[in-house]
Amino acid sequence: MVIARSLRALDWLNFFVANVQTGFGPFIASYLAANKWTQGEIGLMLSVGTISAMASQLPAGALVDAMRNKKFAAASAIVAIIASALFLAASPTFVPVFAAEVLHGFASCMLVPAMAAISYALVSRADLGDRLGRNARWASIGSALTAALMGVFGEYFSLRSVFFLTAALALPALVALSMIHHEMPPAPPRRKFWGKDAKASREAAKAQKRLTPEGEERETLRELLQDRRLLIFAGCVVLFHLSNAAMLNLAAGEVTAHMGDNVQLVIAACIIVPQFIVAALSPWVGRQAQRWGRRPVLILGFCALPVRALLFAGVSSPYLLVPVQMLDGISAAVFGVMLPLIAADVAGGKGHYNLTIGFFGLAAGIGATLSTAAAGFAADRFGTAMSFFGLAGAGALAVALVWLAMPETREAAPKKEAEPAVEV
Repeated sequence: MVIARSLRALDWLNFFVANVQTGFGPFIASYLAANKWTQGEIGLMLSVGTISAMASQLPAGALVDAMRNKKFAAASAIVAIIASALFLAASPTFVPVFAAEVLHGFASCMLVPAMAAISYALVSRADLGDRLGRNARWASIGSALTAALMGVFGEYFSLRSVFFLTAALALPALVALSMIHHEMPPAPPRRKFWGKDAKASREAAKAQKRLTPEGEERETLRELLQDRRLLIFAGCVVLFHLSNAAMLNLAAGEVTAHMGDNVQLVIAACIIVPQFIVAALSPWVGRQAQRWGRRPVLILGFCALPVRALLFAGVSSPYLLVPVQMLDGISAAVFGVMLPLIAADVAGGKGHYNLTIGFFGLAAGIGATLSTAAAGFAADRFGTAMSFFGLAGAGALAVALVWLAMPETREAAPKKEAEPAVEV
């Protein structure tokens, strides 16, 4: 009963966290463009957030692995995101925007592994694919509804009001987080460090540290970094974000520069429509990843990237951006489910699940940083169409790497496991 209530609360947590994150990205690009920032300046400032996240990914993942209580990490990240939204609302000048991007980048790299760890704590390993698909469904519904609301606020009130709304929507996320509980096994007896049992007690403690909560031998960091699956998928993540990260931001800036009325509604629609596709596809992606394996699903999602970039390059009407952006729903559904699922395949039972997510997050940050900065400057120098052609090339390389080099990570016959002893 406690687990059932916690899973429902986890649904709402994903919903409201997605609400909060929707206020960043395209809305920032439009906000800054409306305040006379160039595409290159916008790309550089968006890269500040990804650089901050890159610097924090591995330490944050290791910290979440080390913490028994994952809720504190998630709550701290949500509070930091509230602060970053308020910084953006304060002024569209360099100092507050820079501070907001740094704080948001740091907070996001804590929030993602913390929420993945909460999910992993509440379900068995065999059910993780379905749970991650459900997480993505609720997150996409939250993003879609909030993007519509933010589009209305930006159109009929002010662009600044979007960031006040972002901060307000974080409060229900904290309420949902407080409703998640997981029953823990009895705490081990306190160790004795004196008397005749001192040496035996210390040896037992060292042995216990080498075990994961499931009782498996903990993998060393060196062994983790030598895992071929980890390294190849990290390369896939870099190329995915190199192609994907700048696409909508670039399109949003272009729309703002060449369209007068209804610009915020068009940008909101570019966010909303893919989220409905993610909501519909994500549970299916989780199930098919268990049935078909990870590689076929990855190839399906990655193929949408170069196609989308080429269509963006050829679009002349701003209103055609919305149907093209539907392809983002396919790639987002696949990537959102597969990243934490492959992390569980690689290191989920060996004590480094959140560190692995952090490693993939670092790879995503590298790709996103290069994407937003390079695409922005390429658009300024060579034109927007050429920038989109470059993003299409990166997407094609991502597909090729998955097809030719990525090994299958799914276990041949997943078995039901006891619930991990992780306090959430």
